[in-house]
Amino acid sequence: MYNHMLDTFIAVADCGSFTKAAQRLFISPTAVMKQMNALESHLNLRLVERTPSGIRLTGAGAVIYQDAKFMIDYSKKSLASAQAVLHAKDTTFCVGTSLLNPAKPFMDLWYRVNKDFPEYKLHLVTFEDNHEGILTEIELLGEKFDFLIGVCDSKAWLSRCNFLALGRYKKMIAVPREHRLAGRQSVDIEDLYGETLMMVARGDSGVNDFLRNDLEKHHPRIYIEDTPQFYDLSVFNRCAETGNVLLTIECWQDVHPGLVSIPVHWDYSIPYGLLYSFDAPEDVRRFAKTAETLGGMKL
Repeated sequence: MYNHMLDTFIAVADCGSFTKAAQRLFISPTAVMKQMNALESHLNLRLVERTPSGIRLTGAGAVIYQDAKFMIDYSKKSLASAQAVLHAKDTTFCVGTSLLNPAKPFMDLWYRVNKDFPEYKLHLVTFEDNHEGILTEIELLGEKFDFLIGVCDSKAWLSRCNFLALGRYKKMIAVPREHRLAGRQSVDIEDLYGETLMMVARGDSGVNDFLRNDLEKHHPRIYIEDTPQFYDLSVFNRCAETGNVLLTIECWQDVHPGLVSIPVHWDYSIPYGLLYSFDAPEDVRRFAKTAETLGGMKL
């Protein structure tokens, strides 16, 4: 899943020598140099330079070095997850989890329901919070995952899967730590006058559309900036970089270390719950039915 010449590059960077890297990799120094030349040509970047004391990374090489380790580790984890899903037995529930859609609410539910599924085990499958591909992940319910736990009143999501609401998260705002409101324990809507509020574009979320209508009608001094239909880390990064205010929810308070989440004196909240396929197998539907009897609400 990644270019294996990155392994050679990492060995060269760690060893500081083509010869020592060759010894680590059990290949010849000539082969190491050829792979390095091929990698630099492929990337159109100079990654290393020779010095009297050995091999040294260039500035570009230092960046690639850090990211290469992450890419290799992520590829291995992705393959392991895919193989685990492929070989999972019928008595395993596969649960999707991500930074913005963590599996903790499912685990809380599982501890209440698992007595009715004593032979079942759980397997967590990670996925990326990517607004370009999240709908693809939803469509993989029943294949890659049995369940996702998500914040959801999205028309796009609800048109693709079943949703069992388990509770609601309060709408909050997030601001950079140096923002004028960052030290506040809570704020009123009027405290946002003159600020730019980032929130999802109109049309997909009933809660967000209702809030937007309220702000536009009664609080026109708050400027609204559209974000993509689904948040990912780039949205939180933009908030941190621009100094704008971001509409967020209480379960995302620790997503970005540069942001502070603050409650707002309003009554807006959004449902979260269990998502599963329209064509879910019998045991998945039985699990959802059991969860519904414990207080979930089928939508």
